[in-house]
Amino acid sequence: MDIIWKIAEEKIREAMKNGEFDDLPGFGKPLEIDDLSHIPEELRIGYLMLKNAGYVSEEVDLKKELMTLEDLLRCCEDEKEKENLRRKINEKLLRWNALMKKRNKTNSVALRDYQQRIDDKFR
Repeated sequence: MDIIWKIAEEKIREAMKNGEFDDLPGFGKPLEIDDLSHIPEELRIGYLMLKNAGYVSEEVDLKKELMTLEDLLRCCEDEKEKENLRRKINEKLLRWNALMKKRNKTNSVALRDYQQRIDDKFR
């Protein structure tokens, strides 16, 4: 270890001893680990950087949640739970459609056709 590393380590230990890290947001809570399995390995760092900077669009997250809910619905056997999942899917679809309309992406015939092919492929 070089001298700068040792100084940094000592400063961190000193701050921990003085309780300077105790009031940080999320202190004592488990870390929220993102599921990046749907992102190619070579793009994950870039994706995380964009997401942390607030540039990952909400519709990407909504589509991911919709796919998860649809998978759960297919596997579910309890009728009450199925109804609950259908309600959540409808809420997410309404939100997604509102985002698309707001961004004028649904006005493109080519995009609607492409979106339909993607939806058909995942169903």
